[in-house]
Amino acid sequence: MIIIDKLLAARQRAGRPIRVGLWGAGEMAQGMVNQVMRYTPGMEVSVIANRTLAKAHQAYAYTGHVARECSSRAALQACLDAGQLAVVDDGELLCEVEGLDLLVECTGTIHYAAGLVMKAIAHGRNVLLFNPEVDALLGPILKVYADQAGVLLSGCSGDQPGCIIDLYRFVQGMGLTPLLCGNIKGLQDYYRNPTTQAGFAAQWHLTPEMVTSFADGTKISIEQATVANATGMQVARRGMYGYRHDGHVDDMTSWYDIDELKRLGGIVDYVVGPKPGPGVFVYATTDDPKSRHYLAYGKLGPGPLYSFYQPYHLIYAEIPHSIARLVLLEDVTMAPLGAPVVEVITLAKTPLAAGHCLDGLGGYDTYGQCENAGTARQQNLLPVGLAEGCVLRREVPRDAALTFDDVILPAENLVQRLWREQQARFFPHLQAQALPAATALA
Repeated sequence: MIIIDKLLAARQRAGRPIRVGLWGAGEMAQGMVNQVMRYTPGMEVSVIANRTLAKAHQAYAYTGHVARECSSRAALQACLDAGQLAVVDDGELLCEVEGLDLLVECTGTIHYAAGLVMKAIAHGRNVLLFNPEVDALLGPILKVYADQAGVLLSGCSGDQPGCIIDLYRFVQGMGLTPLLCGNIKGLQDYYRNPTTQAGFAAQWHLTPEMVTSFADGTKISIEQATVANATGMQVARRGMYGYRHDGHVDDMTSWYDIDELKRLGGIVDYVVGPKPGPGVFVYATTDDPKSRHYLAYGKLGPGPLYSFYQPYHLIYAEIPHSIARLVLLEDVTMAPLGAPVVEVITLAKTPLAAGHCLDGLGGYDTYGQCENAGTARQQNLLPVGLAEGCVLRREVPRDAALTFDDVILPAENLVQRLWREQQARFFPHLQAQALPAATALA
């Protein structure tokens, strides 16, 4: 980050700020606009696309800026050419205009985001995802398309996955071998729902569904799946270990079997309760006696696992770092290495009746858990990102893992097609278990 501030200062002096197009104007997106427009020299959010224009205007207004509403590609291009700020309700326009250095996806959606990202790639635009939901479900195939188009697709710092990967890279850079990438939680209760979380959501200006996905384990599963896909690490068991501890994360290195971690090639996991919440951590090892000597001298203990942690993740405040790294250095914060390593599967939050139509992430019906992708495909398990709108063929008990055989899918859509293509590319030997053809519902 020390290099980034100097590079951004140079762009500011030259009058050539990084010009960002932003999809979304929710709480997280508004925080990012504030961080960029008020506190990040050498960078600006040039246009915000949001289906409710008032929220896009609100994001700019808080920072003391006024934007023009543009309803066509030509109007938006003219606005950008004049160096003015713009708001639009058609997100696809950001893919079509010239002059933007990067597009940031911050809608928290899956279906809408997938369409925008695919159009951006087709138009040769680099994309930064502040959207682990779409990354966990479709990241590997989106990366294939990005590579074929010669553009960059990246996750970002601020949210836990990017912070974990930053720490992972730091540890690797010292010659150590990361064996566990961890996320620190304060609460885990699979059965929370929008009603139980409404008060907390109102306090922090978030939706009850978003807060529910934090509490019921879906969000952390999505986050850790993206980390797994970016590192090649697996989960040691379905749902991860999820140990609880009221001490410090440093105290927990002895809780893991290092031989198992090595055999698995490293794991992703989470812990509930320890300090320094809500941070992230990496456990690593080394066989080098000299390294072990100086790690002990540095007060990291005797090993064989050494704990490295960051006591915070600052959400939108760190996004500008990833933007600058991608634009100025072509440094991708995080991206899938190839085939999916871990998926997020769907479990019933409550007994569900035949004929019931499933709600979405952070709802009343389901929660998500990590499962190794090979197992998930062999067992034909339903990804949580595909569950919304499915109708149950049969009664499902609480905590049961749903399979494709349990549901009637909604009418075919882009997300289903991309997911099917992802399976065909990376798991051709399991095509008998691939996503079945969608059945339109009357």
